[in-house]
Amino acid sequence: MNQTVELSFTLNGKARQLDIAPNMTLLYLLREVIGLTGTKRGCDVGECGACTVLLDGRAVNSCLVLAPQVAGCEVVTVEGLAPLGTLRPLQEAFLDHGAVQCGFCTPGMLMSAKDLLDHTAEPSETEIREAIAGNLCRCTGYQQIVEAIEDAARRIKSGI
Repeated sequence: MNQTVELSFTLNGKARQLDIAPNMTLLYLLREVIGLTGTKRGCDVGECGACTVLLDGRAVNSCLVLAPQVAGCEVVTVEGLAPLGTLRPLQEAFLDHGAVQCGFCTPGMLMSAKDLLDHTAEPSETEIREAIAGNLCRCTGYQQIVEAIEDAARRIKSGI
């Protein structure tokens, strides 16, 4: 029996309504059904952070969220950070500090950093490292990412 459920939610500022399988993950919905491939599929068990998105303003591993759980919620993916093609200070800081190497972890890092910066105006280095602790990177050694997030906080505070 092919059972589906109706799902209504907001994705990157736009209302969406779909019929989906009740056991579909949010990651699968975003990448395979909707076609937003910025959210990366890594470990599928919530260990790597490559699939991090914002769910009602908080970072979550989309591989661990069943799509029906986002009914009535707001989901923001990395594509939603610059909907008009203009980079945000956070994205610019990542580029300026060389915090983007192969790029696989970058979407998840950006979303975890956005969650932090949305809730903490002047995060300490410790708070930054804690915020990205669930995001694995094999290329940068994390220092450039931490520096980028620190710089982004300064840019946001000064209105740049």
